[in-house]
Amino acid sequence: GGGVIGRYCDQPQMFPGVAHFHTVRVAQPSGMYYTSEYLRHVCDLWEMRGSGLTNMHGATGDIVLLGTTTPQLEEIFYELTHNMNTDLGGSGSNLRTPAACLGNSRCEWACYDAQELCHQMTNEYQDELHRPAFPYKFKFKFDGCPNGCVASIARSDMSFIGTWRDEIRIDQEAVAAYVGGEIQPNGGAHAAKDWGAFDIEKEVIDLCPTECMWMEDGKLKINDRECTRCMHCLNVMPRALR
Repeated sequence: GGGVIGRYCDQPQMFPGVAHFHTVRVAQPSGMYYTSEYLRHVCDLWEMRGSGLTNMHGATGDIVLLGTTTPQLEEIFYELTHNMNTDLGGSGSNLRTPAACLGNSRCEWACYDAQELCHQMTNEYQDELHRPAFPYKFKFKFDGCPNGCVASIARSDMSFIGTWRDEIRIDQEAVAAYVGGEIQPNGGAHAAKDWGAFDIEKEVIDLCPTECMWMEDGKLKINDRECTRCMHCLNVMPRALR
C-alpha cells in the first residue's frame, strides 16, 4: 500500500543487515494526540518487527518507522489495524495522510473543529491512501485559525483555514492596560527580552498589513472591512481583542 516505502540494498551479499530496509508510515490521530500506552505499543512493535528507529513525525505528519524486511510487512499491518486501531499513512505519488492542528480541543482561537474535519476526510479517502490513485502526491491540511500551526498553505495542496465572520471585539480597558504596561504583550512570551516598554503603534498598528488599525482619543479603532485576518494583533494583545 501507499504507507510502505520499499527500500532494497544494491549489494545485499555485502550488507545483509540492510538487504531490506523498508519504511512504514503510520497515520497520526487528529491533532497528534497520543497516549503513553499507544506510544509504548508502537515502540514495542518496531523493536520486534523492525529496526527500532523511528521519526516523530515526518513532514506529512505520519509516524515514520525506519527499516524492516518484506516478511514483516503483513505482520506489522495486522498489528496496526487489528490491535492498535490505526492504519497506514500515505506516501509517494499518492494522497498523503491529512493533518490538523489541535483545533478547539485546546486552542481558544480555533474557528471550526479542525480535528473532526480531518478525521472525516481521512476516513473518506482511506482507500486512496492504501491504493495510490493520484498521479502526484496530494495533501490536505486543516488549520483551525489563520495562525496556521500546521502550515496548511505552505505544506499542502488543499488548505482549510478557519476564520471569523463578525467584527473583532475590542476591550478598551485591556488595550489601555497593555499600553500602560499592566498586561504583558504576547502572553508574556517575550518577557525575558530587554525590548523596552510596549509600543502599540510600533508593535501592532504599524505592522498591520492592510493598515486598518489606528488610535483615536486613546482608544483602538479597527476598520473590520479591511482586516485580512492575519491574527497578529490578536496574538500580541489576546486579552484586549477577541
